[in-house]
Amino acid sequence: MSLLLWWSLYYPVSISPLTEATSTQPACSPQGWKWGNILSLSLSLSLSLSLSLLLFFSFYLSLSLRFDPRAFRWAQTMRLAVEEINQSEQLLPNHTLGYKIFDSCATPVTALRAVLAVLNGQGEEQSPMCSGASPCSMFFQISYFSTCSCLSDRKEYPTFFRVVPNDDYQVKAIASLLQRFGWKWIGVIREDHDYGHFALQGLKREIQNTDVCLAYDEMIPKDYSRERVLQILEVMRHSTAQVVIVFSGEGELYPFLKEFVKQNITGTQWVASEAWVTANVLAETYPFLDGTIGFAIRSGKVPGLRDYLQTVNPRRYPSNPLVQQLWEALYGCSPSLSPSSPLIPPCSGQETLLEQHSAYMNTSSPRVAYNVYKAVYAIAHSLHNLLHCQAGAGPFHNRSCAHSTNVHPWQVCVNYLLKFWCDVSFNVSGENMNFDQKGDAIPSYDLINWQRGPNGGPRFVTVGLYDGSKDSGKELAIQQEKIMWARHQSKLVVSVCSASCAPGSRKAVRRGEPLCCFDCVPCDSGKISNQTDSIDCKECPEDYWSNTDGTMCIPKVVEFLSHDAMGIALTVIAVVGACLTVSILAVFLHHRTTPIVRVNNSELSFFILLSLTLCFLCALMFIGEPTSWSCMLRHTAFSITFSLCISCILGKTLVVLAAFTAARPGNNIMKWLGPKQQRVIIFSCTLVQVLICAAWLMAAPPYPSRNIQDQHSKIILECSVGSQLAFWCVLGYIGLLACLCFILAFLARKLPGNFNEAKFITFSMLIFCAVWISFIPAYVSSPGKYTVAVEIFAILASSFGLVPLLQVPLLQLPYGLGRSEGLKPCFLRNTTQPSRTAS
Repeated sequence: MSLLLWWSLYYPVSISPLTEATSTQPACSPQGWKWGNILSLSLSLSLSLSLSLLLFFSFYLSLSLRFDPRAFRWAQTMRLAVEEINQSEQLLPNHTLGYKIFDSCATPVTALRAVLAVLNGQGEEQSPMCSGASPCSMFFQISYFSTCSCLSDRKEYPTFFRVVPNDDYQVKAIASLLQRFGWKWIGVIREDHDYGHFALQGLKREIQNTDVCLAYDEMIPKDYSRERVLQILEVMRHSTAQVVIVFSGEGELYPFLKEFVKQNITGTQWVASEAWVTANVLAETYPFLDGTIGFAIRSGKVPGLRDYLQTVNPRRYPSNPLVQQLWEALYGCSPSLSPSSPLIPPCSGQETLLEQHSAYMNTSSPRVAYNVYKAVYAIAHSLHNLLHCQAGAGPFHNRSCAHSTNVHPWQVCVNYLLKFWCDVSFNVSGENMNFDQKGDAIPSYDLINWQRGPNGGPRFVTVGLYDGSKDSGKELAIQQEKIMWARHQSKLVVSVCSASCAPGSRKAVRRGEPLCCFDCVPCDSGKISNQTDSIDCKECPEDYWSNTDGTMCIPKVVEFLSHDAMGIALTVIAVVGACLTVSILAVFLHHRTTPIVRVNNSELSFFILLSLTLCFLCALMFIGEPTSWSCMLRHTAFSITFSLCISCILGKTLVVLAAFTAARPGNNIMKWLGPKQQRVIIFSCTLVQVLICAAWLMAAPPYPSRNIQDQHSKIILECSVGSQLAFWCVLGYIGLLACLCFILAFLARKLPGNFNEAKFITFSMLIFCAVWISFIPAYVSSPGKYTVAVEIFAILASSFGLVPLLQVPLLQLPYGLGRSEGLKPCFLRNTTQPSRTAS
């Protein structure tokens, strides 16, 4: 019986391999879109087993009608592998592997017609081969260059295998490349076929969670349309994306690039897919592609390939038209008497194949040819395993094996051949070939850069490696110093929609635009970004603040009223005020026996001078770093000393008012305001403030605190009052005493007398009240240390406002020493001399 097994090779470049007994289809017109090459394997198994390979290739680039010597080299590589296997005594012994080549004309329809012709015996009508128990869908297929990820679906394509990684790995490698070079704004050109569709889907999936964005996605039409191509080129011209990724076969790309040259579009960095990254035809025809970079199938060594290729010449294969077309493509002449074009000159056919024929003779680092070589060996090894199955270890019922002389089609179905395929492990040119559980090859790519050699010819330089078997993040290795970029520049091409945001700023996405298009917004105060292209700014810790650039957090400035310029100035003013008060006190003590001092109520004056000195000095407690003791003392000392001072002035005001009132006949009010009563008034008024302060200190005393709310960039060391109620009660009580004193002095300001102190008390109280009334809004609104400065200023200003009350009697001393009687106040004279009316 006979058994048939398919082996299909899909690739969008058309070739025609050579055999000594070649069967070709009638000439056909190349189409604008290619599905690829189809290789079919036909097996006839009998007692003496023969294996036959049936190959279907198209050998013209689509639309260009150019013969492709590179693809012809691949076919020769297949022939070499078949001959080596047939000569091997270890692989498929006693079996012969043959082949037959057909022309698919670069179209799926023609390729399918050729396959059916083989399956059905040279006719295309249906035969029992594809019906009943032998469905065509179970024919085994293996590809050396079909990378579409769609073919990995085992339910949809159960009999399809390959020796090349699928595009899922390729797009992962391209995404890693984009990330490595910082290309965040890219364009994509793709062919209108599954290869382009699935590659784009995979690329979008890989860059979905990265900062890479698509500027545009354009599709080369199946049926070439110059109008549509011009639209694509117009998009490229106006786009700011400098990097363009192309997922296409060279057949579709060739006419597109031809139009690209005419449009004079410059500055494009091309990223090639593996389908055209080693295409000599494109590299030789379009020099502007120099600098192109992309991932190619790993290269390898095919022993004896170069010598094998040189055996091809028209003299050895005179009846093969493909050899004639090879000669026409390489030498521009025809060894045949009937050339394909009358314009082609004749030649002998004995010309030597030289190095400059790189499209055909380039065997230094074969890639696709190496995959063809591995594919032939892989299918041979899997068939060898099937035919040499060990009894008791087979995949069939009761772990049985297929009988080597009676192999049925169902025994080669995917469920069983997959086992042998996955178990295949062999060595080709020093490389171990293995497959995963899905039957896919282990992913590995070379990173290729298009450069020019010394002779001006194109060179495909390996500048890196992508190894999918390595850990995540370590797959890609690049020798960047070896790369030559577009326009022969050694500087990395930049392709971004928006320039990177420097540290100290963040990205703000523009509405309606891709994530890669953004504005750079400086970080707010108190926030930083110490990385390029930060999405958000990080807030600094509580005790830190951002520097001026917004790139790092620095300790906040600790602020308090220290002995800086302001502190020193206030200290000097306070000391001067205290010294002035002490000087007045010294003068009063020196002249304490003089009438002017005696009649000025020296005891009250001494109390006022003493308390006023303390008022000046208590201002010094507000300067310096706050501590627990200083916070409690500064407020209590200030409130008690001022209460003492105002109580003394209040007592003096009552004495003045009572003295002038007592001058009236029958008024004995002075007996209620004697020295003892005055002391009681002062003590009582001061005691009230002492009690308020005591309650304050016991309930919620002032304490040092770190204020970070008022000024976020600073830490303000201040004294928190503890209880706001107590604080304002203290100030309110001082204000109450001052207002009462002011009212009484105001009532007594027009009383008669040579020395009526009520006017000076009124003026002093007016200053005192004005200062403390203006203090309230200034205190509340002043930031940081200036709050304390305002409080010190209010203490000093009000203290200086009380000084004129004491200076007037001091100015009377030079006169009061000689004429004390004349300077006595009228109420004193009236008490020592009876009035004329009374006498």
